[in-house]
Amino acid sequence: MPKVSTYLVLAILLSAGGVTADQLQQHQDWAGTISQQFAHSLGLTMQEAMKNGGPSAAISVCRDQAPAMAGRLSREHGAKITHVGMYGRNPLLGMPDDYEQGVLRQFSQRAARDVALRGMHHAEVVEEPNGRYFRYPLAIVVEERCLVYYGGAEQRPAIMQAVLKESYPLDAALDYRAGELRGAMSIKQPTSSRF
Repeated sequence: MPKVSTYLVLAILLSAGGVTADQLQQHQDWAGTISQQFAHSLGLTMQEAMKNGGPSAAISVCRDQAPAMAGRLSREHGAKITHVGMYGRNPLLGMPDDYEQGVLRQFSQRAARDVALRGMHHAEVVEEPNGRYFRYPLAIVVEERCLVYYGGAEQRPAIMQAVLKESYPLDAALDYRAGELRGAMSIKQPTSSRF
């Protein structure tokens, strides 16, 4: 995981109220490791599904197995671990909360200034109505190979369009181009669990 910029560290310390830079860095490193584990595990499961059943088989991995993996990791680590999207594929799952929407806007603004999206993340301790939380969104970038799921109609074969429509009748996560921001892997944990 890339190190946080000096500017971001200062912003984090101002908002964290009493959390040291070392504590925050340790927690950010922990969140980065969890994100990598989740992405790696999901990637292997997707590859296996595609090998055995083609691209349309991988849709069930995202729809069914990815939330189960995130739930297992969430329970193991006492945190909420999820994927959130810029545009909803399933409005019952993966919709960003107010905080995540704000960070996704920041990611988009930074990308518009030619800051690389790959590895872009934000780490912060925030006060919310229900308590104090460590928040860690990590940008998800659309890969070329993902356009069969997220690209324009010309990039999604008819069979994929049919499977997506059946699996996600309210799908708005379409018409992306490679390299665009699709959303974030998001980790939210009560600070009492780590600080």
